[in-house]
Amino acid sequence: MSCPLCEMQGGEVLWQDDFCRIILVTDTPDYPGFCRVILNHHAKEMTDLTPQDRTRLMEAVWKTEQAVRDTMQPDKINLASLGNVVPHLHWHVIPRFQNDRHFPNPIWGEAKRETGRTPLPMLAESLRIALQSIS
Repeated sequence: MSCPLCEMQGGEVLWQDDFCRIILVTDTPDYPGFCRVILNHHAKEMTDLTPQDRTRLMEAVWKTEQAVRDTMQPDKINLASLGNVVPHLHWHVIPRFQNDRHFPNPIWGEAKRETGRTPLPMLAESLRIALQSIS
């Protein structure tokens, strides 16, 4: 069975090691700063991992959340691990703003406004720097 997260990076890589990678999602222009933390080997659920690896993955999620908060100062951060479409373990880290396209709905829900946020110049580089400073 083909897995897109095993075969491709999944976005612009901001940070990676042998265990996981943190990518900037580039296909959601209304949500600048939307990141994913992706396990580098194929697993479907958190309980497929050892307790140590679960902790290691969540540490990467928390560091990503902190980097996004420090860089963008969102009103809220949404964390999600769905995997219904791509059953490869990954976490979504989504900065939310009261004037974003879907707020207060989930970004996969009904839109409340026509347009979202304007992309920030140098966002990827700013997030890379923030991730390195908290690693």
